[in-house]
Amino acid sequence: MRAVVTGGLGFVGRHLVHHLREAGDEVITLDHRGDDAVDVTDGPAVAAALADAAPDAVYHLAGWANVGASWNDPVAVLRVNAEGTLHVLRACTAASVGRVLAVASADVYGVVTEAELPLTESSPLRPTSPYAASKLAADALAQQAFLGHGLGVVRVRPFNHLGPGQSEQFVAPAIAARIARAERDGADTIPVGNLSARRDVTDVRDVVRAYRLLIERGGAGEVYNVCTGEDMAVQTLADLLVGMARRPIRLVTDPALLRPVDLPVLRGDATKLRAATGWEPHIPIEQTVADLLDDMRERILSD
Repeated sequence: MRAVVTGGLGFVGRHLVHHLREAGDEVITLDHRGDDAVDVTDGPAVAAALADAAPDAVYHLAGWANVGASWNDPVAVLRVNAEGTLHVLRACTAASVGRVLAVASADVYGVVTEAELPLTESSPLRPTSPYAASKLAADALAQQAFLGHGLGVVRVRPFNHLGPGQSEQFVAPAIAARIARAERDGADTIPVGNLSARRDVTDVRDVVRAYRLLIERGGAGEVYNVCTGEDMAVQTLADLLVGMARRPIRLVTDPALLRPVDLPVLRGDATKLRAATGWEPHIPIEQTVADLLDDMRERILSD
């Protein structure tokens, strides 16, 4: 299969490109970085790139991913995530791409009660952050591309994913980076934000397996949660990381790290994904956290 991955130089993109190539696919990456940079907000450039690539499938991962920072520049996040998605979808239609994976986010479900868990694909959509609103807009545009143009779009709503190579703008890698620096510098405390939030966390390497399976077997026009079906407190992730530290470290709450709105709990239902593809997560959270911390140590030591 000949595939294009937008955002192919990002955290998830790198893992997806690696997985696709291991599976024997020919892969072309589109990213706003690199020698042949293509910005998804540049419609003509996206159209030209996809026409030239002539792919069988497009995985659309490019976008603004920092939930907390979206409060500071909601116009930019909407432009990248919604307008950028529109340009990619239009280019796919013009290039007669057979299959398109449009990646939204579980943040579109918003603040939920325990009684509403686990969240299914038919759960109410109540975006709370500018990031979540932009992802909901992108999700709607993908649905319209299927209904209005017959584009073979498969929509996904991934819950939290974690793994080596992830940016420090996310909570678990941020804690891992602070631990790595504390080990290097001999510090015994690190700052943290809200650790009470509970999240459904999947290893990124399991997530990208789900993405390829959905391109192969997912229903066009359908939407799928990508998740484990279990949630854990961020405190649990922090404790796992601290337990792997090479020196005693204590966590100290820093009010500056708290978000304006932090969803108390998200837990998904992956029944639809499993029924369509047979996918199951394979990598235990302990391995994910260990790989994340080892990767962060290497990055910190090379600074």
